Amino acid sequence: MSYQVLARKWRPRSFESLVGQEHVVRALTHALTERRLHHAYLFTGTRGVGKTTLARILAKSFNCESGITATPCGVCSACVEIDSGRFVDLLEVDAATNTKVDEMRQLLENAVYAPTRGRFKVYVIDEVHMLSNSAFNAMLKTLEEPPEHVKFILATTDPQKIPVTVLSRCLQFNLKQMTPPLIAGHLKRILEVEGISAEPGALNLLSRSAAGSMRDALSLLDQAIAHGAGKVEEAQVRDMLGTVDLDFLFSILDSLLTGDVAGMLRIADDMATRSLSFSVALQELASLMTRLQVAQFAPQAVADDLPERARILELAARFNPEYVQLAYQIAVQGRNELHLAPDEQDGFMMTLLRLHAFRPATGNDIPLSRASAEMARAVSVPGVSRPESEERAAVSSDRVAEIPAVSVSASDSECQDFSSDNATEAKPAPIEAPGSDPDWHAILASLKLGGMARELGQHCELLKVEANRVCLRLSPTHRHLQIKPAQDKLQQALSDYLGRPVQLSIDLEEIVGDTPAAVAQRLRRERQDQAVASVEQDEFVREVIDIFDATLIESSIKPV
Repeated sequence: MSYQVLARKWRPRSFESLVGQEHVVRALTHALTERRLHHAYLFTGTRGVGKTTLARILAKSFNCESGITATPCGVCSACVEIDSGRFVDLLEVDAATNTKVDEMRQLLENAVYAPTRGRFKVYVIDEVHMLSNSAFNAMLKTLEEPPEHVKFILATTDPQKIPVTVLSRCLQFNLKQMTPPLIAGHLKRILEVEGISAEPGALNLLSRSAAGSMRDALSLLDQAIAHGAGKVEEAQVRDMLGTVDLDFLFSILDSLLTGDVAGMLRIADDMATRSLSFSVALQELASLMTRLQVAQFAPQAVADDLPERARILELAARFNPEYVQLAYQIAVQGRNELHLAPDEQDGFMMTLLRLHAFRPATGNDIPLSRASAEMARAVSVPGVSRPESEERAAVSSDRVAEIPAVSVSASDSECQDFSSDNATEAKPAPIEAPGSDPDWHAILASLKLGGMARELGQHCELLKVEANRVCLRLSPTHRHLQIKPAQDKLQQALSDYLGRPVQLSIDLEEIVGDTPAAVAQRLRRERQDQAVASVEQDEFVREVIDIFDATLIESSIKPV
């Protein structure tokens, strides 16, 4: 007896055995039970989610010898012939190869004749979106008012290409993609019946690679069984799929924490030696960053049976939550830009270097702007004057230094000037006693905060400072900033600043005064207005506008 592939052997033959489409099964079951039968059905969804399978089960429900039922017997001649694909009154048409109007007319001319064996003559038209416009027009009338003994079941992966005149005549059901846990559970049940051993990690890899398609998952499972000589093991499945072992990614993160750039590059070389996909590696890295962030904000949501649970929780405790968000963005962006790199390995290595370059600063790190200034001084040649463009940049820097220090938002914090070696840190604004009227702008400027904690403080207004309590006011429009990690960091910074433990309290009310963020925004707006006015008053610019009837694009003007 010839071997039958798993996708065909385990094709569902009843609504009960169908996996992952409960919303469609429920609607069809109720309709069949109450005899509310429509004349045309349209099943949409990606490949391998059960469109043709549902059409065949529905055809059995229409023609089962026990009557119209949601539970066809599966043993009568009609059910057996439908399952074997030789029922004379079930006509399966591939619209991808029968696209012309003449073929559709010939098909519909036979619809007027009564069924030979069954109760209904069922037309299953697969990939119906491939029909030509003339073929769609030819079937409109019959699709709207078919004979009583005719049922149409249409299936497509691209419903947007179907004319609305056809969609309006059908009862439409959208089949969902299946989740990896659902696919893995179904594969496990199949292998138990087949008597084949399998590791859970291997099934998880197969279910994720299937991308929501049960047929793809079963095809990959067939390949994994052949690759593993009757066993489904995680290591063999990784080799077969070319997926990246998580040990590589954990080693990359360990090297990232210790600042071992050479170690990260060695890992990239090892992955290239094993011919692993760098695109898949960045995809897995982004997925790992997601799990790290979940472990940081909701550790109870990390599954207890997850094999990497201990390592994920350990890394979650060592990484800065804000940096995890940034690392996720870098991994996703690096994967999107991989095709633009000289080759995939270079793109992957540059992404790793970007992760290293933007990691949180430690005590031994030099701020980037100061490092750049030192490098510029190191390569300067005595006796050689700077170009005019550099002189203008220096003048601009001096003008910026003359601007009074204000508290700015997190997006502007990168522009602080570290070029002077003799720069001194801002002195904390003292608070003489509880109940005094301290300057929140000066306090916040003295706190060493970054990320969401700094953003939260920028949008708050100080209400009062008590012996062991600091009260702030936050506008309801910025309630999204009121997350616990940001509040904890702000509270700790205030305790260090005041020299005593304090409890932070934030009230959600409309702001009365000016927050540091509002002051910074107003100053930026004033500088922008001054820059625009300066350009508009320039004699050369006014002459160009008059001669060429030009228009000044204000958005292109940036203050210096």
